[in-house]
Amino acid sequence: MATITVSEEKFNRVLSDVETLIEDVASLFDQDEIAKRRLHEVKLNPSTGKSEKELDTYLKKRGVKIE
Repeated sequence: MATITVSEEKFNRVLSDVETLIEDVASLFDQDEIAKRRLHEVKLNPSTGKSEKELDTYLKKRGVKIE
């Protein structure tokens, strides 16, 4: 088997890319946990569960100009 020489700079760049990809894959497969945390946040502070449209409607009723 042949020996391959890779500069430290290139190795660190590839390693960084691989770490990012691993984090992305972990995030994809951990959607249930993300949803559970979000639900918990909404239960603690129900106003964070409002959609942008609901908040805009609320603010318009209070006289706030929405762009």
